[in-house]
Amino acid sequence: MRQVNTKDMERFLEMCRALSAERDREALLSNILDTAMDMAVCDAGTLYLLEDDGLHFCRMVTRSQHVRQGGHDGEITLPPVPKEEQYVASWVAMHNDAINVADVRTDTHFDFTGSVKYDEMTGYRTKSMLVVPMTNDKGELIGVMQLINALNEKGEIVPFDPEVELLVSAISSQAAISITNMQYNQQINLLLDSLIGALSQAIDERTPYNANHTRNMVKYGARFLDWLEATGNAWKFDEDRRRTFLMSVWLHDVGKLVVPLEVMDKESRLGPAITDVENRLRVIGLLDRVAALEGKMTQAELAEKDAERAETMEFIRRINTAGFLPDDDLARVDELAERTYIDENGEKHPWITQTEHDCLSIRKGTLTAEERGIIESHVVVTGKILEKVSFPKSYAMVPTWAASHHEYLNGKGYPKHISDGEISPEVRLLTILDVFDALTANDRPYKPPMPTDKALAILHSMVEEGSLDGDILSLYEQSKAWEEKA
Repeated sequence: MRQVNTKDMERFLEMCRALSAERDREALLSNILDTAMDMAVCDAGTLYLLEDDGLHFCRMVTRSQHVRQGGHDGEITLPPVPKEEQYVASWVAMHNDAINVADVRTDTHFDFTGSVKYDEMTGYRTKSMLVVPMTNDKGELIGVMQLINALNEKGEIVPFDPEVELLVSAISSQAAISITNMQYNQQINLLLDSLIGALSQAIDERTPYNANHTRNMVKYGARFLDWLEATGNAWKFDEDRRRTFLMSVWLHDVGKLVVPLEVMDKESRLGPAITDVENRLRVIGLLDRVAALEGKMTQAELAEKDAERAETMEFIRRINTAGFLPDDDLARVDELAERTYIDENGEKHPWITQTEHDCLSIRKGTLTAEERGIIESHVVVTGKILEKVSFPKSYAMVPTWAASHHEYLNGKGYPKHISDGEISPEVRLLTILDVFDALTANDRPYKPPMPTDKALAILHSMVEEGSLDGDILSLYEQSKAWEEKA
């Protein structure tokens, strides 16, 4: 009888360590079967995973025939084994107990016709078989491991030793725990992904363009990381870091859930208030007509005032949506604020109010200083929201990265005004993605899209002024991650 020795235990402990460290599910499943076959010294093996409709073939290995199927080695097309006791693998699964068969051709307890037919097709000879359940630490059955044709020192097929059965059962239990832990990790990832999807949907319900912004950034970011990997760049992201970074991108604007839509979607300097200005100028026109009827104004003077008022309204409409206002336009806005008219009660009123003056005096963009402060507060809210989420350790940087995407290397960003040495490469990349899409987006209500070359030129100017990381921008530009083929 073969005795389990110190070397076996060392190999078992090494297997436990390796299984615990493995992150690739397909590699994990292959390692489980290979390790069991090595320690049992057998020629072939099959790994089944339990699903509702039966035991599904997961891995099939026959070393003497150089056969490897399943996972990275190709799909197995065999149908699942039904949950019926005449099949040895199903019996093991249903009774949670191991079966050791010396010769399947002489066994009378189970239906081995499937094995015999497979042998006929392949020219193989299945003889001894050890089938053990894979049960995790909670007593849950994960699958079944089936080892075939134990070999002695001469390479002859012999029955599986009972001592080996104990060792393989221990391997199966450890393997089941590793598979379960990996499933838990996958469930956590699915939970986080579904949470992200729900938050993105919530943003989309409020303002579709912002959800498009986030999706674009994720798309460009994923392509960029793929490009780094494909080109063998020294700056690479392992799977955990990749997921952490992309999760940060997905969540970087979650704080905009609390930003008022009238601010976030403001597409002109005056916004809805332009109606007030138009109505006021119409009232001034009516008052002028009354004055003309009362003989206080000639028809020529009325026509002149009508023309001046129409030109003023045209000026206001133009600068209301202009991208940038030169000094002469701002000076004229100041003049308009000083103009007044007398209403029917003899009271004096300005052509434009102080608030309207402030809005029309915005040099670039559509937001006043107060409105911009409201928009900028979204990063603080993003941080507060994400700090309340209990992220797994591997995703611990998500709140920090997501809430730092408006920080600049020269310290002129917000909200914390941190600078170069405090800003991680991941945040620098996230910031570049954010600015790039903000410039090139074709669905913003307040501006037209910018051509890619012009957007990149602006990004380079931000590098020159010390805001962005030039090395990362150069890599991003080389990757062309904004193109579908990237």
